[in-house]
Amino acid sequence: MLRLLAVLFALVSTAYAAHPFLCCDYGGGKVCVVSAEGKIEWQWDCKAPQDCWKLPNGNYLFCFVSGALEVTPDKKIVWEYKAPTDVKVEVHSCQPLPDGNVMIVECGTSRIIEVDRAGKIAKEIKLTAAPEIKLHNQFRGTRKLANGHYLVCFKGEGKIVELDADGKVLRQIKVPGDPHEVVPLPEGHLLITCGDGHQVRELDAKENIVWELAENDIPGYTLRLMAGCQRLPNGNTVFCVYLGHGHIGEQAQVIEVSRDKKIVWNVADHAQFKTINQIMLLDVAGDVTKGEILR
Repeated sequence: MLRLLAVLFALVSTAYAAHPFLCCDYGGGKVCVVSAEGKIEWQWDCKAPQDCWKLPNGNYLFCFVSGALEVTPDKKIVWEYKAPTDVKVEVHSCQPLPDGNVMIVECGTSRIIEVDRAGKIAKEIKLTAAPEIKLHNQFRGTRKLANGHYLVCFKGEGKIVELDADGKVLRQIKVPGDPHEVVPLPEGHLLITCGDGHQVRELDAKENIVWELAENDIPGYTLRLMAGCQRLPNGNTVFCVYLGHGHIGEQAQVIEVSRDKKIVWNVADHAQFKTINQIMLLDVAGDVTKGEILR
């Protein structure tokens, strides 16, 4: 009974007036800007959005199953990438780069590409997925580092792979479950969400676990599929708890967790959102093209 009450309290105690944010609602088919009070202030409908950014110029960059867009606050498309249509492709990650290009990861074509402002591919890195892995499960969160290396979540193979600028494999890190996000942190640390492994790990430069969050560490907040995340300047982390796979409506879709594993803020808005899988807080200062926002 006490556990049930804790769950109910978690669902009704959404602590708005905390953070405005940009998010992807994968199941709801939309990218949204949400005020600190929980009101949707901007929305773009698209199929299966996976990654999203607010750019220094105020525009929004996001990817979805068939490509990526940069859209102004007044909803004008100023940049677009369309994935190939002659083969089955799913786009699952994007990142704005310092030179104005956009990094994109595609399942199906199995590649990282960097697309220029004209929508042309300026660079391509081929990825090798295990042949038994279904297309949808090949890759998820991918980030390019300041040194030109790439970190790739090989979702179906349960590993993080670091590649050099030419695509050579430098290291492979096995993790529980099916990793959905890898965030490079200062001092060479990596923050990894483990998808249906129902946990999160922070590794140091030697790949030792220095912090982790397990499935039942926080009463009333069972970890489901752990997807996008953002490390905050105060050391807290915001996580997207994807509630698909039979869990829609059961608990908070977003949680902010302190280093001592306490809930600071949550979003449990099942009227407006189905499955939030990626988020960027809009009250954290920094230039995303320079890696100053840790997500």
